[in-house]
Amino acid sequence: MISWILFLVLCMIWGSSFILMKLGLNALSPYQVATIRILSAGLVLLPFSYKAFTNVPRKTWPYVILSGVLGSFIPAFLYCIAETRIDSSLAAIFNSLTPLCTIIAGILFFKLKTRPQKITGVLIGLIGLVLLPFASGKGVDLKDISFSALVVAATISYAFNVNIAAKHLHLTGSANIAALAFSFLLIPCIIILIATGYFKNIAAIDSAKIYSTLAAVVLGVCGTALANILFYSLVKKAGAVFSSLVTYGIPFIAVIWGLLYSESVTFAEIGCLLIILGGVYIVNRR
Repeated sequence: MISWILFLVLCMIWGSSFILMKLGLNALSPYQVATIRILSAGLVLLPFSYKAFTNVPRKTWPYVILSGVLGSFIPAFLYCIAETRIDSSLAAIFNSLTPLCTIIAGILFFKLKTRPQKITGVLIGLIGLVLLPFASGKGVDLKDISFSALVVAATISYAFNVNIAAKHLHLTGSANIAALAFSFLLIPCIIILIATGYFKNIAAIDSAKIYSTLAAVVLGVCGTALANILFYSLVKKAGAVFSSLVTYGIPFIAVIWGLLYSESVTFAEIGCLLIILGGVYIVNRR
């Protein structure tokens, strides 16, 4: 029962992340939304960083930092930049490619052994990806495709992070990884906010900027820090296979939010989502 509660909560949190990004972009630049997201998560995890610094061996630090960059920092910016052009629901559909990209990266770069079943699942998922740009009622736009490609690049970044963590950080506690990684990202985040002019005219800040900032903070605290803690708890209670099924719930929650905020979602896009998730199912099926 507890496992199912964690599962549903994670689907709600991660599925809502895409619309929170869109709300943050109402008055902030994509770089500011992404930076506030990472900064907020880092501040929440900061009390745990001292333990992480003492418990994680120095030789492991480069992999922890790389994990933070690939698993959180780079994707945060790619998603926010992409959502300046594409709907949040479409971004979530592309995000469902993450498990397939993880398998492909493992095979090509990490000598991951795989079965024909997984190859079949990857190919089915890629068919859904190829069809997706043509499924929009707006027609094919090369600029939209290029921004959609940013989300695919984010899933590839996630994929490399998962494989690196599995190979080099499997003996390191997940909470220590998160706390240490985000503590290294705090200073770059502050520098980016200063460089983008976020703190200029702070006295004249308007309600729209406050609203967008709150959306970005909730995104960081809930969608990054809290969600990671809950996910690791789910893995320990129910195992990796059950936990990976969260991938199925995320895009449907995001699509519902998109519809509530008057985004257009076609039946063809839903069909492509089902094709992609069918590939994910085949990859995960024992």
